[in-house]
Amino acid sequence: MAMQNMGNPTAISSDFVRQIPSESVSAVPKKKRKRNRYAFMCAVFASMASILLGYEESVMNGGGTIIFIKERFEVSDKEEEILLGMAYIYATIGVVFAGRTSDYIGRRYTMVLAGFIFFFGAFLRSFATNYVSLMLGRFITGLGTGYALVVSPIYIAEVSPSSCRGFFTSLSEVFINLGIMLGYFSKLLFSKLPIHLGWRFMAGFSIFPSMLFIIVALMIPESPRWLVMQGQIGKAKWVLDKTLDSIEEAEGRLADIKEANGIPSGHSSYEIIPLRVSTLDNLTINIWKEMFLHPTPANRHILIVIIGLHFFRQASGMNVVFLFIPEFFKRVGIKSKNNKLLVFVVIVGFIKTIFSLVPTFLLDRIGRRPLLLISVAGKMISLMVLGFGVTKMNHHSNKWDMGLCITSILIDVAFFFIGIGPITWVYGSEILPTKLRAQGLSAGVIVNRVTAGVVTMTFISLSKAITIGGVFFLYAGIAAMAWLFFYVLLPETQGRNLENIEGLFGTSFFLIFWSNFQFML
Repeated sequence: MAMQNMGNPTAISSDFVRQIPSESVSAVPKKKRKRNRYAFMCAVFASMASILLGYEESVMNGGGTIIFIKERFEVSDKEEEILLGMAYIYATIGVVFAGRTSDYIGRRYTMVLAGFIFFFGAFLRSFATNYVSLMLGRFITGLGTGYALVVSPIYIAEVSPSSCRGFFTSLSEVFINLGIMLGYFSKLLFSKLPIHLGWRFMAGFSIFPSMLFIIVALMIPESPRWLVMQGQIGKAKWVLDKTLDSIEEAEGRLADIKEANGIPSGHSSYEIIPLRVSTLDNLTINIWKEMFLHPTPANRHILIVIIGLHFFRQASGMNVVFLFIPEFFKRVGIKSKNNKLLVFVVIVGFIKTIFSLVPTFLLDRIGRRPLLLISVAGKMISLMVLGFGVTKMNHHSNKWDMGLCITSILIDVAFFFIGIGPITWVYGSEILPTKLRAQGLSAGVIVNRVTAGVVTMTFISLSKAITIGGVFFLYAGIAAMAWLFFYVLLPETQGRNLENIEGLFGTSFFLIFWSNFQFML
């Protein structure tokens, strides 16, 4: 029986996947093969969504267009906090709908939708004439950000072989940093233009990467796990054959996915099986009930971990470093907008990019837990030193204290990107069961965006209330709480199939603590 349904929106793109008869698939020799480039290219193309997120973060932060927007529209400190922070809140709206949308139209077409939303928002923002229209553009780009934050890591986790899932999923963080660097360099490029043009070019430049992302998202195949959920077993088998390390692994993975979705193993791999749930609404309601109202011990444990990961990632204050670098330097004595400040912003972006490469090579070798614990411990120490240095500078400023503060910022950035930055997405996207993955990750990202919004919108006010040094001591205390949370509750998932990870969760806290203690020894 030939695979058809090319008119169906869930059909696999002809650019990347040829429609071939089922007999041809079954005739493929069952032999071990080298890890092919197909899965890697799927992960790279899906990760390109993160360029949009990174560019959006850098182009609107303190080292970007906000300097010129404040001057152009006479924006107050409070309006600046709202403008920067509300984008994270807007993203939660996209996150709420992203899980359901990706379950309905597929992971691939949800990424395409995110690209279109971001394109429209960037276009509208670049032609803003006042503060209100600028906020409208931020609202729309925030929606696109919310969609991309959920669906991209889900897709990458679902097409990745177990042997390199950490590497593939962490690519998103690398591309975020590439987007941030692109934003920094656009700042340097367009800052020479008149104020009324420079910030518009910076804000509108993201139109081009969003167009590129739409094109590449249409080239990749649909997630095999989503195809199985839709009953399109033949297409799922074809994608698994192309993306996994061997034909035997593909067959075993397909059997695991079918079992996880309640599909009898006796069904032909090429038979179209209708969904067991009559409507998407019933499916969504049942999923939310299973997660929040009547969770199994394993699902309750997983949900706590997902929410904790996303909360501590943002509550430890990393966004403050990027969004308020000029405000930070103004408070410690540097008040100009000259090239020295811009050069430092670019150096921070360079550090982010370099250290975000570290986990891509280590996650599948030494595991998630060691990198995560090292990362959070390093952040805690660097934030304490930064708080100490800033407090000293408030009383008596000298070059040594300034050097201490700058070094602490760079070290904090480095520790963030070797662990908690990328691992939040890697770990969160792989521990959820297949049917709960989209909605469960949405819950985590909602916490992520709300926490980021609150941290961003309260930084200036907090720094006035408890001093900027006190704010960094607060973030250091939150990082210490995060280390304890991760040490006690997070088991290692390195090298396990997605369908088998659920078994690691649901045991008592005492047993988890004891097993993790033995692991550290």
